[in-house]
Amino acid sequence: MKFLRKADIDIYNLIKKEEKRQAETLMMIPSENIASKAVEEAVGSSFGNKYSEGYAGRRYYQGNTVADEVELLVIDRAKKLFKVAEVNVQPHSGSPANFAVYTALLKPGETLMGLALSHGGHLTHGADMNASSIYFHSVPFTLDNEGRIDFQELERLAKKEKPKIIIAGFTAYPRIVDWKKFAEIADMVGAYLMTDISHISGLVAAGVYPSPVPYAHVVTTTTHKTLRGPRGAMIMVTEKGLKKDPDLYKKINRAIIPGIQGGPHLNSIAGIGVALKEDSKKSFVTYANQVVKNAKALAAELNKYNFKLISGGTDSHLILIDLRNKNLLGKTAAEGLEKVGIILNMNGIPFDPNPPLYPSGIRLGTPGTTSRGMKEKEMKLIARVMNQTINEVAKTKERMKIDMEQEKKRSVRQQILAETKSLGKLQKEILTLCKKFPIKKVY
Repeated sequence: MKFLRKADIDIYNLIKKEEKRQAETLMMIPSENIASKAVEEAVGSSFGNKYSEGYAGRRYYQGNTVADEVELLVIDRAKKLFKVAEVNVQPHSGSPANFAVYTALLKPGETLMGLALSHGGHLTHGADMNASSIYFHSVPFTLDNEGRIDFQELERLAKKEKPKIIIAGFTAYPRIVDWKKFAEIADMVGAYLMTDISHISGLVAAGVYPSPVPYAHVVTTTTHKTLRGPRGAMIMVTEKGLKKDPDLYKKINRAIIPGIQGGPHLNSIAGIGVALKEDSKKSFVTYANQVVKNAKALAAELNKYNFKLISGGTDSHLILIDLRNKNLLGKTAAEGLEKVGIILNMNGIPFDPNPPLYPSGIRLGTPGTTSRGMKEKEMKLIARVMNQTINEVAKTKERMKIDMEQEKKRSVRQQILAETKSLGKLQKEILTLCKKFPIKKVY
């Protein structure tokens, strides 16, 4: 970054500071991962200078011959990797990708059905205050008491509400999804089945998680999570989708532009193409398998330490934990773990008695640590440090006689962490682990 250093030392220093932070902590938010240097170079390329409104062969501006080539190449790679009929690679992120599908298939006020945000769905799957519920009628479904999809209730709701789209998508669901059951219910009521696989698309591409492609009409995904690419998204149309509506792909393309976007970010599209090529290699299959192995190993260790895992464990990259038996809010636990270098996020749990800003749970995953080369042995160490951290913070809270309402105050949480003296020692353990597994960013 010799040019940046000379042109803007402030931004240069902040980038170096962020690189240091990532190098010295464990990336365990399940929606984050480490893209390769090749992906980063593509994103930072001259494609970022070009405006390319429209689609290949049908651009609004001149000078898009090379832009057409790169977009068509990336589309072709995505079609082959996911075995789909058509792909739009222009969405700037997952949220506009999902909204584009709704815009293409629904009229304002028509019904969509997605998993409730409080049960592990996404904001864009019909959550209150999101555009998906402001412009369309949202009917959320929920999980059962075991943290599993309640298909009986889903079928009852679908028959009653007759949604035009059923969304099988999740941000905090650790188990294998039965795509076939979703498809049966959608077909029963004549709905489109849209599957949002943003979290698991890398696992699907590698064949370590069942693909929804044979069952869904439309598949959306971000490109930066388990797929290990840059920030971006794709909308994929399946053969089943085209059979239901031969114009489905055209409708989605129109929904992207002129519907909700202008020019695509060609630099990100180029980066997605690099990631898709990396994802097609045997080494990526090995990586994806290890992601799941690591998650299962971590879940098993956490169970030993009496953590209450939603659904009891995981089949994927993700773990969701109910901390009520630890007497800590998810926010306090996440802040305490950040102090020792374990970066995860607070998260609501099914039937959470606490509000979204102070939820009862935490969410973590293994894509980032696996990208650094960590395996089952390291997951045991991480589980032990997590257990020690949370136990020590909970003991300090008890000693200070802090109740749950007081704990919601930022100043009180800061005081709890300041009084937990053992965190520095635990941070050194994580730092040693990070140095043993540096971020190489070469795949």
